[in-house]
Amino acid sequence: MFHKEGHKIILVAFFLCVVLSLTTHFITENTTIKAVIIISLLVLLGLVLQFFRNPKRNFNPDNAQVLSPVDGKVVVIEEVFEKEYFNDKRLQISVFMSPINVHVTRYPVGGKVIYSKYHPGKYLVAWHPKSSEENERTTVVVDNEEFGPVLHRQIAGAMAKRIVNYAQEGQEIHQTDDSGFIKFGSRVDVFLPLDAKIDIKLHAKVKGGLTVLASK
Repeated sequence: MFHKEGHKIILVAFFLCVVLSLTTHFITENTTIKAVIIISLLVLLGLVLQFFRNPKRNFNPDNAQVLSPVDGKVVVIEEVFEKEYFNDKRLQISVFMSPINVHVTRYPVGGKVIYSKYHPGKYLVAWHPKSSEENERTTVVVDNEEFGPVLHRQIAGAMAKRIVNYAQEGQEIHQTDDSGFIKFGSRVDVFLPLDAKIDIKLHAKVKGGLTVLASK
């Protein structure tokens, strides 16, 4: 199963692989060179397919829990001053996504979208301290009945050159619904109230929509 953001790219990649594979017969008669070209094209197609994969998962939404919005590795757990929306201190949990992770972004909580904004910016590496404020990013805040407003932020990195955000202000959404997609790796920050109970450890590997980050 593949995410809708990849349908067009997958078709183009498949078409190019077929065309280039066929043209090898006119480029060279050397079977070794032909094999190397065809194998390289198949590897490239395989990378595109794995990047846009969207595996079917059995979600168990729970309003008293905050779920990881993406697959990846927890790289930050700290108290910070969030100045775009809250203008006060929050608990920040950041998940770094490598190019081989599933790149669907899911809502960590359910509720009503009360803020959604895109920010153009730089493409610093995703673990850079200033990437959360200076890189291209989208910020979404969902008002949840248990935690109150919960903010999650998609952040572009050195490889990620396009962020897709589906959130619209006023929209009622469910936990684990698709919130967006980040193409070619980066990170997502989640900002929680200070009284949230953190249920994850630094450097832990997480699964989007499955791993519990925090609870009441």
